[in-house]
Amino acid sequence: MPERVVSLAAEISAVTASKLGGIDRMATSTKMLALNALIEATHAGEKGRGFAVVAREVGQVAEQARALATALTDELEPRIESLTALGTELVAQVRGQRLADLALNVIELMDRNLYERSCDVRWWATDSSLVDALVDALADPSAAARAGERLAVILRNYTVYLDLWLADADGKVVAHAAHGRPGVVGADVSHAPWFRAAMATTDGDDYAALDVERHAALGSTVATYATAVRAGGATHGRAIGALGVFFDWERQAQGIVEGVRLSPEEWERTRVLVVGRDGTVLAASDRRGVLEERIDLRTGGRASGSYEEGARTVGFAGTPGYETYAGLGWSGVLVQG
Repeated sequence: MPERVVSLAAEISAVTASKLGGIDRMATSTKMLALNALIEATHAGEKGRGFAVVAREVGQVAEQARALATALTDELEPRIESLTALGTELVAQVRGQRLADLALNVIELMDRNLYERSCDVRWWATDSSLVDALVDALADPSAAARAGERLAVILRNYTVYLDLWLADADGKVVAHAAHGRPGVVGADVSHAPWFRAAMATTDGDDYAALDVERHAALGSTVATYATAVRAGGATHGRAIGALGVFFDWERQAQGIVEGVRLSPEEWERTRVLVVGRDGTVLAASDRRGVLEERIDLRTGGRASGSYEEGARTVGFAGTPGYETYAGLGWSGVLVQG
């Protein structure tokens, strides 16, 4: 692991400093002993002359040992510093690339999930039984219950949704799937962004994907997908109403950001996010700041990558889209301390 390179460099530096320091201290002690021996030899006069020669030689050896220790220190220190810097840079690169790869995995999972939502809404809007039920309800309001039953069947089998609403061309909700929620049928959604976007679709292959929002009536955070219901279920038929499906964003998105493969130790210092095109936090593994906090990503125009931010590493990846789902400009982000 790159971290081991940095650790080994630190260990080598510590061992080298310790050993060379020991050599220097030994040389100093030897030098002092040689000096003391020389003094004593001088005091001994003619009898100490031979011992004085030995003392001078020992002193010279001590000086050579100290010089060698100094030379080794001068040569090794910059190399160890370079090794440490290289290891640190390698750690940052490997960690950053890994975080960027995990961020891409997060946003790819999200894109594939939401691609299916775009397929669902277009498919159900052309479902013959649903189209016929809407036509019957427009002619006879008492027939709206059949449309509600059809929507309820869909909801029971697609548990990723909170509700499905069917409205007429004037924006009046005629049926919905989640029975027991009062105030939905008969509600005016003509000014709701999802309804207006649905009625503005050009044909049966078109759809609207709205940003994540807190839905007051549903009491939860949703990602809404909508399209027009067309006469006869035909691709280019006249829009006779609109279908809006409300994806259970809070629960489904949480499963994705909390499902990233990190070790327990990494989870303690890592935050996994999905952020919108403006940096708004749409989902967070720690469940903090959703729809309130904004992240200023420093992408530098890159589709994915990483950068250092103080003591943290930020890995990011923009939406690649999936099949016919181009994405909404969102990004997967991992912030690791």
